Amino acid sequence: MADRSDASTLTGWYKSSYSGGTNDNCVEIASGHATVPVRDSKDASGPALLFSTDGWTSFIGAVKDGYLKG
Repeated sequence: MADRSDASTLTGWYKSSYSGGTNDNCVEIASGHATVPVRDSKDASGPALLFSTDGWTSFIGAVKDGYLKG
């Protein structure tokens, strides 16, 4: 995993449909890149974490399987 200091230079950002329209505590991901950029939805020009495709897939699988809970 790496980071990019200014996420606003990337395009294709979207929130999960599970986040709802009024929830401010969300992350966004951007599609169409070699890595999977992830950022805080409240800070569009802040940093983005860059996950490998395999890393992101593993993370999503762990969340769905209940291994990561808030």
